[in-house]
Amino acid sequence: MNESEPTVSQAELEEALSPAYRNIWNDDVQKSIDADIDKNRKATGVFALPPSAAGREVRVEQISSDFFFGAHIFNFNQLGSTEANRRYKELYGTLFNSATIPFYWQKFEMEEGHPRFEEELRDTEEFWNNCKDPKHQPHWRRPPTDPIVEFCLAKGIRLHGHTLVWGSNHWHVPDWVISRIPLDLLSKTNLERDPVCGIHSDRMFSNVFDDMTVEEMEAAMPKFVTEINTLYAKRIIEIAMRYGDKFDSWDVVNESCGDYAQGKMIPGSRLCKSWYGPMPGDYTYRGFKIAESVFPEKAKLNINDYNYSENYRDQVLDLRRRGCKIDIMGQQMHLFNPQACQDIADGKPSSLEPEKVRSYFRMLSGAGVPIHLSEITITSPGGDRKGQIVQAAIARNCYRLWFSIAPMMGITWWNVVDDCGAPGEPSISGLFTRQMEPKLSYYALRDLILRDWRTNLTTGADKEGNIEFRGFRGRYRLSWEDAAGNAASTEVHLA
Repeated sequence: MNESEPTVSQAELEEALSPAYRNIWNDDVQKSIDADIDKNRKATGVFALPPSAAGREVRVEQISSDFFFGAHIFNFNQLGSTEANRRYKELYGTLFNSATIPFYWQKFEMEEGHPRFEEELRDTEEFWNNCKDPKHQPHWRRPPTDPIVEFCLAKGIRLHGHTLVWGSNHWHVPDWVISRIPLDLLSKTNLERDPVCGIHSDRMFSNVFDDMTVEEMEAAMPKFVTEINTLYAKRIIEIAMRYGDKFDSWDVVNESCGDYAQGKMIPGSRLCKSWYGPMPGDYTYRGFKIAESVFPEKAKLNINDYNYSENYRDQVLDLRRRGCKIDIMGQQMHLFNPQACQDIADGKPSSLEPEKVRSYFRMLSGAGVPIHLSEITITSPGGDRKGQIVQAAIARNCYRLWFSIAPMMGITWWNVVDDCGAPGEPSISGLFTRQMEPKLSYYALRDLILRDWRTNLTTGADKEGNIEFRGFRGRYRLSWEDAAGNAASTEVHLA
């Protein structure tokens, strides 16, 4: 791809970003962020090198970061040309050291008993390169998982699975699971489908179950209650058996805080009257306990949500008190509406103001686990250059602030390419155009991740061969020449 440095003039910045916005992110705020980055993301290390390094000049080169910068990889081989796919895949292992891999049950197992682990003809690059209407294919943004896993492992990319348990009928629960509900109840549901993506509404059960108690629901469909509990458990076990030793982390349960906040997670119950519709009883707790029993200890088990209230923190505290292995909290942040980004650029009040962000994550950190900013969308307010400047500026400031926050462990951009999101998501929220040409936001993140947040320096070893340096946490290559001019090197980890 074209890596030539783009330039944005001061006049363009002042036109795109209001004085009020620039005041919110003023020099004092930036200095405070810099201080927190140095405090929270760097460490000082002392390393003993071989005798050949004693008294020699040592080159210190960071080769990887402990902090992970990710993106979902849902468009793997689907961009319509071999060149576009090549550019897309180049980003993983360079800009992104982590990839979120899709396990949405609805498209992962479109036919019962046939999970889409392996590539079929309909998943090949050739198929997508000749597909005239990719967005209306049922498996758009849902590639099979084996090829992506193989790709990521070969490049040393962190693997994150998304998601094992989610109640969404719109995005997650397969039709064949829904069809297990007794016909007399199913006939009363709102079975209308989305005209674009052809899938159900999350409120499809509102006509049936809103006026029923959990006990009445269980009595009306006892066989389904057993089946839904069994099917969710089977799914987790099956995925763990195939990938348990390969993935670094999993979103075990997605977007369940709403049910928790409404008191719908009843310990010991076999059924949850979720706002989505019927779910396994106490399904967040149950999902984590099943996952903990089948995934290896080293796999990080995540909870993930868009909820920004204290309920989310309290839910995690409650689950941990009950013995759930929750290693990471995932927090979403989607600015899907282009007008929201324009309002931010105009300096209007928003939840992304620095002190509000710090205050929120201080509250969330009370759950006692690291935080993954798991799904990020920042939309360009318009497809023109001014909109790109706004998107890049917001992304740069937000990434710097998020990176500075102590419990933060990773940030994952959601839709990398324009016009490749899910139906209803903005078409201009990518880091690249649909033709895989880099936008200003790409350059903003590239400069932060690969330049500003990488330590490269030269220092001297003492007479015993020891060196000391301060840098960003991660792996380093230390290289030097001995007295005879022979090159030598070693790798170390700065924790």
